[in-house]
Amino acid sequence: MDEQERYAHAKRQVEELRGFYMHLAVYIAVNLLLFAINMVTSPGALWFYWVTIFWGIGVVFHALGVFAGGRVFGREWEERKIREIMEREERR
Repeated sequence: MDEQERYAHAKRQVEELRGFYMHLAVYIAVNLLLFAINMVTSPGALWFYWVTIFWGIGVVFHALGVFAGGRVFGREWEERKIREIMEREERR
């Protein structure tokens, strides 16, 4: 891998990290706001956590995509599965 390819790869990783951190920051800010709204308008009936839970699942999958380096349902996983299927087909 030459210098230009390494730079492009590093830049792509930094963009993915920035995207994840922005997603996480918005998640935290919005959920804090929803919590505050819930406590002011209807403290006896909590509803904010539904957004927190389901959006949190999305944040976790985003984190896996960024920090697992594509090993979990990313490019690396796809390539590995393609090789496995091709090898299996060759053995038939």
